Amino acid sequence: MMMARRTMRRMVGATAWPWARATRSLSLSGINDNRIIMSPPLVTLDLPEIWTPPDSHDCNPLPQRNCSNLQTGTVIDGKSIAEEIRSGIDKEVRRMKESIGKVPGLAVILVGERRDSQTYVRNKIKACEEVGIKSIVTEFADGCTEDEVLNALSNYNQDSSINGILVQLPLPQHLDEGKILDAVSLEKDVDGFHPLNIGNLAMRGREPLFIPCTPKGCIELLIRSGVEIMGKNAVVIGRSNIVGLPTSLLLQRHHATVSIVHALTKNPEQITSEADIVIAAAGVANLVRGSWLKPGAVVLDVGTCPVDDPSCEYGYRLMGDVCYEEAMSLASVITPVPGGVGPMTVAMLLSNTLDSAKQAYGFT
Repeated sequence: MMMARRTMRRMVGATAWPWARATRSLSLSGINDNRIIMSPPLVTLDLPEIWTPPDSHDCNPLPQRNCSNLQTGTVIDGKSIAEEIRSGIDKEVRRMKESIGKVPGLAVILVGERRDSQTYVRNKIKACEEVGIKSIVTEFADGCTEDEVLNALSNYNQDSSINGILVQLPLPQHLDEGKILDAVSLEKDVDGFHPLNIGNLAMRGREPLFIPCTPKGCIELLIRSGVEIMGKNAVVIGRSNIVGLPTSLLLQRHHATVSIVHALTKNPEQITSEADIVIAAAGVANLVRGSWLKPGAVVLDVGTCPVDDPSCEYGYRLMGDVCYEEAMSLASVITPVPGGVGPMTVAMLLSNTLDSAKQAYGFT
């Protein structure tokens, strides 16, 4: 044991850690900023998540000769699973109304005119109406002030008829997203983005009040589709605070071995091709090609990339991060876009809002 400790000290004192060499280099060059710990503040390490899009959005089924293990993946019908969940929520909301004369209430704040955000909010409000949840939307122009948004949040925090508050992300760059999300009452954070909710999600033995809706929906899809998570190699593509980060944390809580691929990852294709479960949430249309997937992989496509299409009702259509036609030839299970993860995200929002109302009203 003594020998092992002496060996370790020699390694650390010599060349074991690159940052140690860098620290010595700084001291030798005469730089002294009075720091004891050389690790910088984490926020100074944050870099923009800028993906290099594929050369073409065109997808083609893989030729038969290129893969000896071709198969047709089972398509997860997220829409039908979400409808089943929403049916249960509808029954609970009616039971609540009949028992105590109250229904859950959801407030949504939408800033700007992003087409995808407007679509998401429309879908959420429609879903609320269908299950009997009261909903209110406050819309602000792109150039609104931070105080305007914070004032609206403050009013909703104090409104006892509102059980859930949702700030539609992303926000315009001039607004402090962290400050705004922090202002949402923890008990009404049905999106699950409050730092305490994320922190409790990350820590073993802790239970967040709310789990972020899209990650929660992904896990629900896997469980309901009979996909084993424990012990499997999972790759999450993208590390946003909305999807990528909480999804990786939730997969770990379900005992998967998790790797995160992001815009600065070297060899993302190679890393992803070793995964049993792939959850793509980069927001880049057709980023994940067939060559990124091993035969039999389970593929959940969270990406919703608006692509101009005058033939569609709103002038655009949604494409996923995964090249669906190529992935179908390899995946054992796959979600489509639209109709896969999206409906589950909305269903989880309704579920969280119902849970919040039950907690607030002491309804069981």
